[in-house]
Amino acid sequence: MVDTARPDVAGRNALYETTTLGDKPVSRTLDILKIAPTPFFSDYGCHVRILEETMALLKWGIRVHICTYRAGRDIAGIDIRRALGMPWGNGVKVGSSKRKIIFDAWLALRSLSVSLQVKPDIVHAHLHEGALIGLPLSRLWRVPLIFDFQGSLTSEMLDHNFLHRASLLYGPLRYLETIIDHKATAIITSSRNAADVLIGEFGCDPDKIFPVPDGVDPDRFRPKWEVGDEQKVALRRELNIPPDRKVVVFLGLLAEYQGISYLLRAASIICGRRPDVHFLLMGYPGQLRYLNLARSLGIEDHVTLPGRICYELAPLYLSLGDVAVSPKVSETEGNGKLLNYMAAGLPTVTFKTPVSREILGDLGVYAELGDSVDLANCLDELLTDEEGATELGRALRGRVLKHFVWKHAVRQILEIYENVANA
Repeated sequence: MVDTARPDVAGRNALYETTTLGDKPVSRTLDILKIAPTPFFSDYGCHVRILEETMALLKWGIRVHICTYRAGRDIAGIDIRRALGMPWGNGVKVGSSKRKIIFDAWLALRSLSVSLQVKPDIVHAHLHEGALIGLPLSRLWRVPLIFDFQGSLTSEMLDHNFLHRASLLYGPLRYLETIIDHKATAIITSSRNAADVLIGEFGCDPDKIFPVPDGVDPDRFRPKWEVGDEQKVALRRELNIPPDRKVVVFLGLLAEYQGISYLLRAASIICGRRPDVHFLLMGYPGQLRYLNLARSLGIEDHVTLPGRICYELAPLYLSLGDVAVSPKVSETEGNGKLLNYMAAGLPTVTFKTPVSREILGDLGVYAELGDSVDLANCLDELLTDEEGATELGRALRGRVLKHFVWKHAVRQILEIYENVANA
């Protein structure tokens, strides 16, 4: 737990005179109670959004208190309040899990305890479980509930094969999801596509939905051409990647809804055409499963699965890439890894989904959804056209600097805070 950076609550109503939001001053400091029903920090997905969002808010003088599960990695300078755990283990598998019901109960108690200490001005909840926990707290303190929407709850359960549409639980869970969506004071989405889902599928009021895209810290994720050659050579040697091979990088969860099986099948096609390609697939938890798949496809010598990569080291690992790939098949969740690829100056191939198009625009290279052959062709095209791939990577770096940096996104969040706090 990181308590050393927690500011004195007694000064919570001090004037915030020097910081402005556009032409509109931020009238006072705010205490934000963030509820994160996940083992924060775990180096992937929504954890990155919570972390970067929090760090950006702290730079503006906003006080943020994160309530989360017992497990997870502490981050220096961030006030993390962990719930109680279980004596037999506190790990939670990625995605939906029955164990999360118990952890969410502990998290609800911890969130109540923290709210009694900090008396929040706003409850900012991540994921549907967080919004469900945050709803009574927002009522208790008569403060707004901001729901940071990462994707449909039931759609995620379907993606993870935790639930089937024919299940008796599907209808009640879909109804509960709708109730949670409607009870929030305001909803922040990571994409316009997610906003469309909330309006079209769940009937939410468009006036309370605010798309705030995922961002990236371009000073941390420097372009690959600015990373020292000595560092790259040493890391390649450590990972046993032959020096004469071009490298395709993936960084994220190793799971089916991330399209890893499609990617490995595409890799087998490419390796059958040319032996000078290597696939660096970084992430967890499915390393052994996908190593076995690579072995069965006969490409084990062309695939490296180093496991979980510490977020702080991600820029260095990405700098090894000639091309980046994200074959995610979920059509409702965000895809923040694309921004890291872009900031690193990597030409990027994805499946053709609304979220990917929203992020990459005309600079993305798109394969047909679920088509390993087309995915292989797109990757091969970039690997062959080195000059074109380099130009594309530089253009993507420019796009991310213009549209997807956290210093811009946090201004939107502050404006939402200010509007709902004064409503």
